[in-house]
Amino acid sequence: MDQTVPKPKVRPFSRIGRQAITLLGQRIKLARKQRRMTAQELADRAGISRGLVQRIEKGDPGCQIGAVFETAAILGVPLFDADTAALKARIKRTNEEIALLPAHTHVRKKVEDAF
Repeated sequence: MDQTVPKPKVRPFSRIGRQAITLLGQRIKLARKQRRMTAQELADRAGISRGLVQRIEKGDPGCQIGAVFETAAILGVPLFDADTAALKARIKRTNEEIALLPAHTHVRKKVEDAF
């Protein structure tokens, strides 16, 4: 009896999404190497496994975003083209814009208007 294990379903990502993930992973790897830090040292500082660091650096889209952002922050890899004060101001403005929108979004009912 052949007992093959089914492959896990892979979520498709857009080309730009894959490219952004790959670029961020490469920037993290470059910064780590420039600081002459091993993957294990970075993992220890970030509180994650060495394997997860390697997956982040390879641009694996299945990595937790918090772990990716934390490794980038530890290494000083900018995530946005802004400093801390500018990011805080952007967050505040975005929260103000969100507050102006309805709290809930409802599914639109399809109207049958063909007589």
